[in-house]
Amino acid sequence: MRGNILFAAAMAAFAAFALAPSTASAHGDVVAVRDGYPAGTIVVHQSQRRLYLMLGNGEAIRYPIGVGRFGMQWSGTVQIDGKYVEPAWSPPASIKRENPRLPNVIPGGSPHNPMGVAAMTLSGGGQYAIHGTNQPGLIGGFVSHGCIRMFNADITDLFGRVGVGTTVVVTR
Repeated sequence: MRGNILFAAAMAAFAAFALAPSTASAHGDVVAVRDGYPAGTIVVHQSQRRLYLMLGNGEAIRYPIGVGRFGMQWSGTVQIDGKYVEPAWSPPASIKRENPRLPNVIPGGSPHNPMGVAAMTLSGGGQYAIHGTNQPGLIGGFVSHGCIRMFNADITDLFGRVGVGTTVVVTR
């Protein structure tokens, strides 16, 4: 009996340790940076296919991402203007032209929804977002029509760390 109690206590301690929140997500790493952006700024380096959330004091959380295909990349400074959990997705006209069989709306939560578990829309016309993906094999590539794709675990982590109004700097 005492052995069972000790085993149960050890397992509970292990579970608490294993499930404790970390400083970054499963894929994000805290790294040293030299960029002079203020804490809380998101910096997207498309050429590196990495997104950085600046923490201050020369540190950032670095996440792997998928970015726009060649000819579909953009750069500039925008803000997060909306945050959505399991958003529905309506393909823009340019994507419908490429794939006319796409439905007009793919519901949130559908495994066919390219937005994944969450999305943060970016100011400047609502054309682009930082969002999850249900195709994790695309992370690290030049794969989108200009959106920034993240692993679902990473967009969930980033979603909880930033708010509407957060500055996003996108570089080529």
